[in-house]
Amino acid sequence: MKKCRFQHSGTGWLFAGLCTFALLSSCANMATPNGGPYDETPPKFLRSTPAFHATRYEGKKVEIVFDELIQIERPSENVIITPPQKNLPAIRVIGKKVRVELKDTLMPDATYTVDFTSSIADNNEKNVLENFSFAFSTGDVIDSLEVAGIVLNAENLEPMPNIMVGLHQNLADSAFTTETFFRTSKTNERGRFVIRNIAEGSYRLYALNDLNRDYRFNQPGEDIAFHDSVIIPHFEFASRQDTAWKDSLTIDTIRTVGYTHFLPDDVVLRLFREKFQRQYMLRPERTQQHLFTLKFNAPVDTLPELTLLGGDPAEANWYLTQLPDGNTAIHYWITDSTVWQRDTLLLQVAYLKSDSLNVPRPQTDTVRLSMRRQPAAPTRRKSKKDEPPPVEHLLPQFKPGASADLADTITLVFTEPVPDFSKEQLLLELQQDTLWTPVDFTFRQDSADILKYYLERTWQYGENYRLTIDSASVFSLYGKWNDLFLSTFKFKSKDEYGHLYLNIEGVTGSAFVELMNASDIPVRKAPVERGGALFMNLRPEKYYARIVLDTNENGVWDTGNYAEGIQPEEVFYSSKPYEMRANFEQEETWNVLSVPLTAQKPMEITKNKPKDVTKKKRNYREEGQSRSGSSGGLGGLGGLGGGSLGF
Repeated sequence: MKKCRFQHSGTGWLFAGLCTFALLSSCANMATPNGGPYDETPPKFLRSTPAFHATRYEGKKVEIVFDELIQIERPSENVIITPPQKNLPAIRVIGKKVRVELKDTLMPDATYTVDFTSSIADNNEKNVLENFSFAFSTGDVIDSLEVAGIVLNAENLEPMPNIMVGLHQNLADSAFTTETFFRTSKTNERGRFVIRNIAEGSYRLYALNDLNRDYRFNQPGEDIAFHDSVIIPHFEFASRQDTAWKDSLTIDTIRTVGYTHFLPDDVVLRLFREKFQRQYMLRPERTQQHLFTLKFNAPVDTLPELTLLGGDPAEANWYLTQLPDGNTAIHYWITDSTVWQRDTLLLQVAYLKSDSLNVPRPQTDTVRLSMRRQPAAPTRRKSKKDEPPPVEHLLPQFKPGASADLADTITLVFTEPVPDFSKEQLLLELQQDTLWTPVDFTFRQDSADILKYYLERTWQYGENYRLTIDSASVFSLYGKWNDLFLSTFKFKSKDEYGHLYLNIEGVTGSAFVELMNASDIPVRKAPVERGGALFMNLRPEKYYARIVLDTNENGVWDTGNYAEGIQPEEVFYSSKPYEMRANFEQEETWNVLSVPLTAQKPMEITKNKPKDVTKKKRNYREEGQSRSGSSGGLGGLGGLGGGSLGF
């Protein structure tokens, strides 16, 4: 270690001090002390004005004090005040205090609840105070009954978060559409709800995705649920086991404690949206010279009527209509060359459009469709090296490709309409040993999509086919022709498949079962016949099953209708997945009522999974490590610890 030399003078003492600091900096590392363990507890209620469960309160301001600094996440959405307020209350956080100022005149003899759900957390570590609510009364008593349950998506049993749930004292069906809720709450991230501080009586229970925040069902696009029976809140005294732990592994004591059990606490509401969408036309498009598209916000049931303005077409039927899957867009292929050669088309379109009361009414619009022409390329003299532009052939798309399942649909799809296309223009051959033998098949065009054709035959395991279309044998409406088309496809062998039979118990009447993939998307469907559903030729994968009680026997799941008192068709999931193996026949028994509806859907395919609450852990070893010597505490003199002062 180098020594510092200095003289006994004022300047010498200064340099002596700097030398000493440099020596200490070079010999010791400065560690940042950690702040101790993280706070892992949520805020605690200390006091309030008015007092908790106060009666005869006449003010409009509520102040609640906690033991630490707090924050509220999206208070306008997450803080629910009951009875509902016409004017939005002012909710502010001031340090450790939350202040709620009510703008409405308070009702006499009413219990008011400020339900913070799970929106309160401490300011630093974000520890959430779960399900905190505050109540006071303008009368002599605090209503204390509760109703609890869960809201599920009626079609797929997904837990539905942030859905308003409300009670009506008025038992008439019209109350849901004309009056605000009497008491409300909102579902948490798991779809569960608790409506607190209810008075004795009889109620109707509803769920509502309240798009316009008016606490009533008056928008067709709002998701709803309604309970068929009248709800009568009540309670009973019960007991449960309370366990005290010495540590995470050792039990200290187990004692029996009494509590008040509020009922009902297991109400299941199945949320649905009625089959109704506002109907209107979106902006039309003319993407090609001989093609234009009318787009709608919802599937159309009735095709629009078109009238060409500015000159009659040469042909009476001057267009062909194509409806791709979904029926929200209608393609019009212009067949009359005198029409498609126009740069601008002026059309009169008559269609159905929803009015202000959401009733479809005849509507006529004038539509201008312009085709922007590309600027012509500059001409130049051709040389011998110049080649003619390549011919743009008509290219069919063939599915399924080289490997096929027996359940696949064999399709040909063209990019343009092909008039006079028939099966005689196709050659389908079956390979037998080394020879290809022509075979018969059924050929048909899709009823809505004029570009799509189907090939049908009783396909067999392991068969190898070849499909041929000779060149220049198929012509499109606009003069394009096909190049030679040749495609082979082979069906999987029998030992590559598995077969599943489900014995269905607990179901009477018409029903069908759907097998779902890992994304909860249906991949196969089979009716329930003679107490079971059969699925042949399944790929070796994991499948999930749901059953739809098809009350109207139309083969699809149907939503409900509140005005007619119709609940959505019931859906049940098998809580057990089915792992299919190749060359294996599997038979299972499924009682659709053996598991509660709320626990049926497997967690692997549940999209709205419960969020894991993970405590943040500190890395004390990293926090205790030293900083580098280059960050000394004397600013520009921080580098002095690295060597001699040179005196």
